[in-house]
Amino acid sequence: MTEQQNPEQHPAVLELARVRASLAAGLTVEQSARLLGSTDEELTADAQRLATELGAGTQTPPAHLTGGPRGVDVSKASGVEAGAQAYREKHPPREPRPVQTEAESRRNPYAEPSYTMNSR
Repeated sequence: MTEQQNPEQHPAVLELARVRASLAAGLTVEQSARLLGSTDEELTADAQRLATELGAGTQTPPAHLTGGPRGVDVSKASGVEAGAQAYREKHPPREPRPVQTEAESRRNPYAEPSYTMNSR
């Protein structure tokens, strides 16, 4: 390497300066590629000019959706226990199934009886 490069003229340093200037002006990283200039002052001035043309600084962030009705089955209580109670009210407990015997568990439910025995 016979000569050293000025760090401000390195493409990565210039790109970083563009991104910093654009983010400070309220622009996106994609819009930073449109900035012209080789110094921080030139890039900042160009970013401010582009931001005013696009109206980037005047936009208000979207409002967060909070509160309001969420459905007819939502009660005022909150928390895990309140949710479990609402579930128990909506879905009452069932009767337990009888335990199958070993013969019943081995039986083929799709088999049809091939013969019947008549008792006398």
